[in-house]
Amino acid sequence: MARAKKLFTIGYEQTPSKAVLDELAQAGVKLLVDVRAVTSSRRPGFSKNQLAAGLDERGIAYIHLAGLGTPKEGRLAARSGQYDVLRRIYAKHLKTAQAKEQLDELSSLVKKAGPVCLLCYERDHSHCHRQWIAEIIEERDGAKVENLAAPQV
Repeated sequence: MARAKKLFTIGYEQTPSKAVLDELAQAGVKLLVDVRAVTSSRRPGFSKNQLAAGLDERGIAYIHLAGLGTPKEGRLAARSGQYDVLRRIYAKHLKTAQAKEQLDELSSLVKKAGPVCLLCYERDHSHCHRQWIAEIIEERDGAKVENLAAPQV
């Protein structure tokens, strides 16, 4: 019987990039899937090119699936703590063709790649869309989900 594939999630809020990279390496992650709509960041080391370079130094591949990012109105709801509104907005977003296509792509990556990790900003996975993505992949593909948390600053 095949073992269930691992799907990790991690948020980088209030966390230095080295701590996140260390956490990913320690967990044995082989592919980081960036599920942010916008890949620029005010936090050093977390803009797309810096992040990809840091991952590459540790032998971790990087892919950005923008279609799984939260739409702007959802990000605004999250910033104001309106997580129920965020959930409704994101559920609607997941019905779009791009999101469906990228969920299929993510399923394929989880099945083929070594351990995969979803990355977004929000530290608390229960308030982040990456958890809802992980739940879909868990239900659909039987992946075992584990939420990582790197040490905060």
